[in-house]
Amino acid sequence: MKILLLPILGPLDGIVWIGEKIQERTNTEFDAQENLHKQLLNLQISFDLGTISEAEFEIQEEEILLRIQELEAEAQEELYSEAESDLANQPQFPGELDKEQHLVLSP
Repeated sequence: MKILLLPILGPLDGIVWIGEKIQERTNTEFDAQENLHKQLLNLQISFDLGTISEAEFEIQEEEILLRIQELEAEAQEELYSEAESDLANQPQFPGELDKEQHLVLSP
């Protein structure tokens, strides 16, 4: 039965699979950024409670903030490259038409 329905269900299964992969990647990126924000919050709490020194706090805070910036830069770069590829896939038209050459004059 699966063989008979393959021409119909195959493309649909492919679309579902692609959607799942996109969802997984989005969740992973979101989770990574969320985890960094949680680490930053835990670091702040540790500093407030006095379990780490100010110097140690500043070093760890800088590391976490740099990782957050890297993730954001990667996300922006990915969006930019996707936008470029979308523009590259659009149909190209020749240069501007000379409007005067294409006017139809009626008597």
